[in-house]
Amino acid sequence: MIRVRLFAGLREQAGWGERTMPIPADSPAPTTPATIWRQLGLGEVLPPQVRVAVNQGFAPADQALGPGDEVAFLPPISGG
Repeated sequence: MIRVRLFAGLREQAGWGERTMPIPADSPAPTTPATIWRQLGLGEVLPPQVRVAVNQGFAPADQALGPGDEVAFLPPISGG
């Protein structure tokens, strides 16, 4: 299982903040944050302004994920 977390405006838009999902064992391609984004119906393409963190460290959208990993999607943050 992979734990998926959404933060700030992404959480508000999706209506949820955390989910778990299985990794397909028979998939010919690796499971990545970009494929998770698509599978969860968050959009066809992961927007470039959305930051990805895997296991609490920033990561590229094409990083392969494994069982027990946590992937977080963080929108652009502004403030002052």
